[in-house]
Amino acid sequence: MIIKIFIVNLNQTYLNIKFSLKQFYQNSNFYDKKISKTKNITFDYKPSPYLLSSIVKYQKKKYKIEDFALESIWQDNQKYNEFEKLNNFFWFFSLDLKSSKKTTQTVINNWINKNNHYNKKSWEFDIASKRIISWLSNHQLTYEDCKKEFKIKFNQSIQKQTNHLLNEVKNLSDVENKIVGCAAIILVGLSYKEENKYLAGGLTLLKEIIKSSIDNQGFPKSRNIKQLVFYLKYFILIREWFKESQNIIPEYIDETIYYLGQSYAFIWQNINQDLLFNGNYISNNDDFDQYLKRFGYVFKNQNRELAGYAILKNKRVILSMDIGDSPRDNFSKFYQSGALSFEIISNGKKLITNSGYFADKKNKLNKFSRSTALQSALSIEDHSSCDFKKIDKFNLVVEKGVSIIKKNIVFEDNYWKISGSHDGYLKKFKTIHEREVEFYPEQMKFVGFDKLHRKNNSKDIKFDIRFHLYPNAKVMKTQDNKSILIELEDEGWKFNCENYDINIDNGLYLGNKNSYKENQNIYISGISTEDNKIIKWQITKIQ
Repeated sequence: MIIKIFIVNLNQTYLNIKFSLKQFYQNSNFYDKKISKTKNITFDYKPSPYLLSSIVKYQKKKYKIEDFALESIWQDNQKYNEFEKLNNFFWFFSLDLKSSKKTTQTVINNWINKNNHYNKKSWEFDIASKRIISWLSNHQLTYEDCKKEFKIKFNQSIQKQTNHLLNEVKNLSDVENKIVGCAAIILVGLSYKEENKYLAGGLTLLKEIIKSSIDNQGFPKSRNIKQLVFYLKYFILIREWFKESQNIIPEYIDETIYYLGQSYAFIWQNINQDLLFNGNYISNNDDFDQYLKRFGYVFKNQNRELAGYAILKNKRVILSMDIGDSPRDNFSKFYQSGALSFEIISNGKKLITNSGYFADKKNKLNKFSRSTALQSALSIEDHSSCDFKKIDKFNLVVEKGVSIIKKNIVFEDNYWKISGSHDGYLKKFKTIHEREVEFYPEQMKFVGFDKLHRKNNSKDIKFDIRFHLYPNAKVMKTQDNKSILIELEDEGWKFNCENYDINIDNGLYLGNKNSYKENQNIYISGISTEDNKIIKWQITKIQ
């Protein structure tokens, strides 16, 4: 134990020294000279700002550009969120095109005067990437009808910031930041055709992202649904830039969009519901669907399983389950330990749900939302099915992953079944958890079997199975204590488990981004003593 602590401390010391040396170098004149190697090149391709409508959240409130023309606005005295929004310039997309071009260009000029030399805060990778995209996309205000001196200054600043991105991108572990940076670099390469190092560098980076972070089914290796949508939005944006600038679209971009689109059709368009697995929360992609329709993208996928998710559906009911392995290493930063967790949707309403994901990693609810107890799954001795470790102050990754041992899907007119088993409790409790969820459409009845296969039963273990309910669901226990009635708007359901105690507990629903509501969950508790324990439960619609 002492040796392990010593190695951890030694590694942290090394990382601290490495970080300090990097900061010293980037703040030096040597680094400034390196990224200041620019050319007198022409801003040729002018990208249309509406191409970013799937990414940019346009504000109903229009900004008054005159408020940002003051030099004092760029002082480093804002909170980080305010500073980030100000310095990434995405607020330019909410400017009225009747705004003064001269004033808009004064704002950029003031920013360059203050931030021309690299500084960690305003040149942070994601901020710099978005700033480049915004400056170039809002050219009607930022570049048109300006003086020659400003054009030279603008073009040099774009090149200098892009040189920094090219230099820094190899050090990034965050794939989403890499994609935004890659998009910015490619846009610069398309906009300034005389300098081909940007387009070549950006496309090389794009290939690396595809190879390293997207699996062969077209789903991010993180298995994160929000990340899938994020990838698809940026790959389509890059493709539309190529198309509008009349450049040949690389074949691998079209191919990647095709597979990402199939995954998107499977996980969202086929069901039009947000499934709360592995870092997802309610996002509602209706606006993105309209964007796809407007630009002529049509995706189809009739599979019942993809990327470790099983989805069975008819016109009234959707049954979904996580039957995939936990992501490995750095791809697990969003993972929630919900192996074999499931959700039931009836007539567009969540009957059984997972609790959702609290996205703010600085909040203790983020770690809480990743526990098995917050998923509609089984936990043993109040432990989660996988362990997490810190890789920095705020990010957790899976330390020991969960593997799915076997799985099976049956989909017939009058009988559905999803089953699987995992090894998440094998090392700690010598136990394999197996789950089967059956559905009988004619009877509107779900029958579940949670099985504990024990390799060593010398010690009793306590188990809990939780079924989380949507916040507006109302529950009541029957007088015989054997059933629980669920009222979900205009539907009634009955939950029962004859051989084990069933109870109602209060909980938290985290389905809306960085917020929570009180909800309730039904839970089954018991003690396992034998080699094979089978817990049977039922959820039946009350006619």
